[in-house]
Amino acid sequence: SYVVCFTQILHIHIHSITYTRTFTMTTASFSRLSASLCLVLALIAQIATGQQQVQSSQPTIDIQGRLENMDKTPFNITTKISLNDHERTAYSRSDGTFVIYNVGPGIHQLDIHSTEYHFAQVKLQILEDSMDAPKCLQYAYPGAMKQAIKYPLVLQPLATYSYFEARKGFSIFVLLKNPMVLMMLFSVGLMVLMPKLMEGLEPEEKARMKAQMEAQKDPTKMFSQMWGDLTGPMEPQQPTKGSAKRVTQK
Repeated sequence: SYVVCFTQILHIHIHSITYTRTFTMTTASFSRLSASLCLVLALIAQIATGQQQVQSSQPTIDIQGRLENMDKTPFNITTKISLNDHERTAYSRSDGTFVIYNVGPGIHQLDIHSTEYHFAQVKLQILEDSMDAPKCLQYAYPGAMKQAIKYPLVLQPLATYSYFEARKGFSIFVLLKNPMVLMMLFSVGLMVLMPKLMEGLEPEEKARMKAQMEAQKDPTKMFSQMWGDLTGPMEPQQPTKGSAKRVTQK
């Protein structure tokens, strides 16, 4: 019936356009336009009433629940509750209860939007055979393990949101992570331990250590001593045969 009405409307509308193309509004064209508009309005009203009848024929349920704190006291902060990504919304009362009206059968997702507390996500399976006893599954966060809960819903916050990082207090271990502090501690340790190490050395070793310390004051002596330690002591040069003959001739 809808298809026949729609084809008639198109037919009348096309004829009205052909008559009004000359930019002259005759009585016949005006009557045809008004008739087409009336048919369109009647068709829209019929479709709307049909949808209302279909919706009224489906059974519905009012989803009820309660928000409470961890100590079982009512959650008295007004919080927004949404169903199926804000398809239906509701707000909790001062005692923590909430109601979402006229929910049809199917699988629905319930979210609690709080700026201070994190609540679990709930999925409800409502069947036409058991409208008063929907199956409810709770997810601590998307992708977490599911947990069956009872109906009516009783939901508690799982965690609190922290928007600012707490300032760290003073700690001695923070200073130990500084490389400059470690170098200072190492130098102080050497100053304390060196005299004790010198007491157990032999006189020759002590003299050698003092020579090394004096050489450190003069960079040239220090580098020459280091070069001598690497290359070894220099051997005296022996005179060659030619030089020996020149010496004997003199």
